[in-house]
Amino acid sequence: MSGDEITYGDVKDYENLFLLVPSFLMERFARKNSNLVLKFKSQIRSHLENLNNVQKIKLDLILNSDVDELQAIMRLAYSKTKIKQYKILANPEYKRFIEINLDEIRKMI
Repeated sequence: MSGDEITYGDVKDYENLFLLVPSFLMERFARKNSNLVLKFKSQIRSHLENLNNVQKIKLDLILNSDVDELQAIMRLAYSKTKIKQYKILANPEYKRFIEINLDEIRKMI
């Protein structure tokens, strides 16, 4: 993390979280603007409780970032890894899906 900017390296650190949901399911949830955080609430809560200070700062940065910026990082992550979940999250059509889920995480913390 460089200053107050999210980088591909920050995303790479949490790649396993993006892979929790198979890409075909993520696409379906994104199309329906589903609240995925609610579906994985216990796993997410457990993860949030175990964050160290640096991770908490990164999470705060993500939660306060513009969705367009987050999607640009997802596009970069997809171009480097070809992980379909990143491609889905980078799709501008799914901006609302990201907003819904970020809002739900904000409520949890």
